[in-house]
Amino acid sequence: MPPSKPSTTNATTAPVDEGAVRGLMGYNVKRAYIVLHSAAQQAAAAFDLRIPTFSCLSVIVRNPGITPSALAELLKIERSNLVVMVDELETRELVSRTQMKTDRRRFELKATVRGRRLHDKAAEAIAAAEAACLTALQDDEQQLLLALLNRIEGSMAD
Repeated sequence: MPPSKPSTTNATTAPVDEGAVRGLMGYNVKRAYIVLHSAAQQAAAAFDLRIPTFSCLSVIVRNPGITPSALAELLKIERSNLVVMVDELETRELVSRTQMKTDRRRFELKATVRGRRLHDKAAEAIAAAEAACLTALQDDEQQLLLALLNRIEGSMAD
């Protein structure tokens, strides 16, 4: 286990030893997430989006006709929370929700032209914000980190 990394709480206090948690993967992933999420949220806010709403829009853009239940399952979002986000996207005319022709009890979601344009601009800004946070890593290290994180997530699917 690597030694714990001292941090400071502010400029006037001595370093604080975070103890065993700095040797735990989950704690370090959480700390990195806080940095990345904050930068991404600031970038998304410029488009009047939150990260969960952007995530919904992004999946809808790439999967025209996806059902709300499939979207909720993919993003690991409660259906009731998803309905609020889809309502917001629909009100802003970024997505459309229409009855499926094959099963009129179900709905499908599609991004509008306006939604696709906003998505593309927001995705570019969020990627730039994230890249600014990752400058300490070489490109190949960033790709390796992404692959490793995906493997960790995938290990729980078995």
